[in-house]
Amino acid sequence: QVQLAESGGGLVQAGGSLRLSCAAAGRPFSRYPMGWFRQAPGKEREFVAAVSFSGGSTSYTDSVKGRFTISRDNAKNTVYLQMSSLKPEDTAVYYCAARTTNYTPTSYYTRTNEYDYWGQGTQVTVPS
Repeated sequence: QVQLAESGGGLVQAGGSLRLSCAAAGRPFSRYPMGWFRQAPGKEREFVAAVSFSGGSTSYTDSVKGRFTISRDNAKNTVYLQMSSLKPEDTAVYYCAARTTNYTPTSYYTRTNEYDYWGQGTQVTVPS
């Protein structure tokens, strides 16, 4: 079992910044590729960013490239999503996810069905 808990969401004005954190408990966090996804009202959950378990490989959806940065601190069992230049279209519930099987040191994953464990989510609101 892996327990994931997101934090750091909130209301921020357009152009502002937030840092989301995802704390992991349970099985060895440092071995797992991690991802961030988001879901806006009435829309499907979508990929935002992913990182390999070593932290050396990352991927971003096009709409956040250059604005968001995913990172991890394996000693703290935490993965981060630094978000800057936020836009109203970034408004969503943000989820972190862990993949615990069948991966390589440099693998990252971008589909929801590629992850085994999910957090409860944290709300990010950017008013228009």
